[in-house]
Amino acid sequence: MSAEEPLFRVVRGVPTAEELAALVGAVIVRSRPATAPAPAAVSTWALSARPASPRTWRTAGLPR
Repeated sequence: MSAEEPLFRVVRGVPTAEELAALVGAVIVRSRPATAPAPAAVSTWALSARPASPRTWRTAGLPR
């Protein structure tokens, strides 16, 4: 595939510039790999129950 060769082409119809931009945007978004969601933050209270935790039950109730 050369640099001048288009990645896709319109076979039927005459799309407007906005329609082509929407198509390209949809193709780009669809081709991205899905990212894993960020892990949920664990509360200080839950951390205090874990062994070897730097936080204790006394600090769980204190303001941050």
